[in-house]
Amino acid sequence: MADLIFCAFSNRDDAVELARQVIGVLSTQGHQAELLFLDRPEQATVKDTSLVISLGGDGTFLKAAHLAHAAGARILAVNLGRLGFLLNVPSTEIVASIGDALSGAMVSDRLALSIEIEGSEQREFALNEVVVERSQAGHMVRVKTFVNDEEYLSYSADGVMVATPTGSTGYNFSAGGPVVEPALPVMMLTPIAPHFTIDRSIVVDASATIRLVVTDKPALLVADGRTIASLSPGDGIVVRKSPTPVRVVATRSFDVASRLRQSLREGHA
Repeated sequence: MADLIFCAFSNRDDAVELARQVIGVLSTQGHQAELLFLDRPEQATVKDTSLVISLGGDGTFLKAAHLAHAAGARILAVNLGRLGFLLNVPSTEIVASIGDALSGAMVSDRLALSIEIEGSEQREFALNEVVVERSQAGHMVRVKTFVNDEEYLSYSADGVMVATPTGSTGYNFSAGGPVVEPALPVMMLTPIAPHFTIDRSIVVDASATIRLVVTDKPALLVADGRTIASLSPGDGIVVRKSPTPVRVVATRSFDVASRLRQSLREGHA
């Protein structure tokens, strides 16, 4: 029997209450479940047979996805509140969706990013995007880009990102990048507020290796909204497709078109 791990932030009373209610229901069915607070230091034992259930918004899902990805576990994204581009299970269907997942519901393998900082042993992961961005307000950063060792463009900009199809509706979309179907095996190289240079995204095959090099001012390296390193001029990062995808349980269809229309109507995009 798969372990069930509910993930939420401790300040989300609605998520905590929902988790406790559902855990009570599942216990009567013989399932073992626990609640993990993502903003506290305690850790849960996640195995490849576990089902991770994210309760909240896109930020909750991204943090829970890191746990699931590290173990090769599946993740079920439950939406609480406003529209979430990454979330396709309403809270009213959580028990039924968990049942479907335990019965072998289809899993959508989402492309993730493996990030290497050159000259360092540090390795990082991102599901949405990785960004080399300016470290000081009012200053741009200059970034030289390479794809498969071929030099592409140099940007003076607020930043340059590499985004996945899953992340295409997030920061990439805000920066003017394309919306991409989640199943497409591609990565997007998108500049953020570039100065006197091309402002279009470059879309490359997921098998490509992308290298970003900071050439003048210091920069920050940010993955899925989390600052993971400071970069000095001359420092570079290498971004590749992670050998392990994020395994998202697909208990219902993910309709990008309707989500875009709704988001635009509500002013979220």
